[in-house]
Amino acid sequence: MENWKFALSSIRSHKMRSFLTMLGIIIGVAAVVLIMGLGNGMRQSVTDSVTGDKDTVQVYYEAKGEELDPAYADLAKPTKPVKEVWLEQVVRQTPGVDSYFVTNNLTTSISLQKKTVKNVNITGASQGYFKAKKLEMLTGRSLQDNDYKTFSRVVVIDQLVAKKIFETTDDALNQVITIGNNDYRVVGVYKNKDTAIGAYGEIGTALVANTQLAAENNTDAIGQIFFHVTDVKNSSAIAKEAAKQLTQLSQDDNGQYKAADMSATLNQVNTIFGTITTVVGAIAGISLLVGGIGVMNIMLVSVTERTREIGLRKALGATRRKILTQFLIESMVLTILGGLIGLGFAALVVGPIGSAMDLKAGVSIGVAIGSIAFSAAVGIIFGLLPANKASKLDPIEALRYD
Repeated sequence: MENWKFALSSIRSHKMRSFLTMLGIIIGVAAVVLIMGLGNGMRQSVTDSVTGDKDTVQVYYEAKGEELDPAYADLAKPTKPVKEVWLEQVVRQTPGVDSYFVTNNLTTSISLQKKTVKNVNITGASQGYFKAKKLEMLTGRSLQDNDYKTFSRVVVIDQLVAKKIFETTDDALNQVITIGNNDYRVVGVYKNKDTAIGAYGEIGTALVANTQLAAENNTDAIGQIFFHVTDVKNSSAIAKEAAKQLTQLSQDDNGQYKAADMSATLNQVNTIFGTITTVVGAIAGISLLVGGIGVMNIMLVSVTERTREIGLRKALGATRRKILTQFLIESMVLTILGGLIGLGFAALVVGPIGSAMDLKAGVSIGVAIGSIAFSAAVGIIFGLLPANKASKLDPIEALRYD
C-alpha cells in the first residue's frame, strides 16, 4: 500500500509531465481500438451483404462434373429452361416454403438529359420479389400486378441513383429516365440496405419487371431463383429440400439444383478482413511501442531527479524490492490510465464514424479488455529498466547526489 501511495503522489505532483507521457499510449490505444471496431463493422457489413435476407434462400443449377461457387450461380444455365409452374409446385410440396421469386440482371447506365449514372445494377424482379423483400419505400410505390400484365415501362430506383440524378427523392416521381436505350417512368424510390461496392464507389440499383427486362434484352426471364422460408432456423435444410424437389420436377439428367451455401465465401471474407484488420492494427500498434519508449525515457529522468529521495527511503529501511515495485506501479498506472483514456475516446467516436460510413461499428468487450491488458504489459516491460536502475542505487551515493 505504501508503494501505491508514493507512486500516485509522484504522478499527481507532475501532472503535465504525466499527461504528456500518457499521450503516446492514448493515441496508440485509440488508434488500435478504432481500427478494430471499424474493421469488424466492415466485416459484418460484407457478411450481411453475402448472406442477404435470412428468410430468403437461393437455389441454383449445377451441371454434372462441375463445382460451382454459389457467388457465380447466375452464370450456370440449365439445359431445360425453368418453368414457373415448377416453382409453384415446389412451394406447395416443400414444408417451410411459402413463396418464391425470380430475378435477372444486367449492368448499364441510367440517364436524364445531361446527367448520367454509369454501371447501375438493373434487377429484373418477379412479383414475389416485392412481397418477400418488404422494401422500405422513401417515396412512391413498388411494382404492382398491373405493371406486369401490361408490360409497363416503369422502374423503382434506389436512393443512390435518385441522389445522383435528382435533387430530392420526391423529384424523381413520374420522371422519365433512359435505361440503356429504353425510356422508363420512375414510380418509386426505395432505401437499398445492400448496396454493393465497385471500383468507382457504391453501385446503385434499379428494379424493373423481369419479363420486361428479358423481352427488351433478349435474355431469360428467370436468372436466379429464390424461395421465401417461414422457419429461419432450418432455412439450410429447407433450401436443400426445395432444390431436391426442383431437380425432380425438371427431370434434367445433365445436372441438378443445389441450395446456395455461402459458408466457404464467408470464411474467405472473414479471413481477408481478419488479416487486413490485424495488419493495420499492428501498424497502429507501433505507436503503442513508441509510447512505451516515451514512458521508459520519462521514468529514467524521474529516477535521476529523485535519486536523493530513493537514497533517503533506502536509508530508512526500504528494500530493493519495494523501490522496484514503486517505480513499476508508477509506470503501470501511467500506461493503464492512458489506455483507459484512449479506449474511452475510441468508444465515443467509433459509433459516429461507423454511422457516417453506414457501418455497425462498436468496441467489443474482448478488444476493450485486450487493450487495457496490453497497456499494462507495456507499463511493466518499459518500466522495468528504470525501476531496476532505481532499486540498485547505493543509498550513500544517492544521498550525496546533487
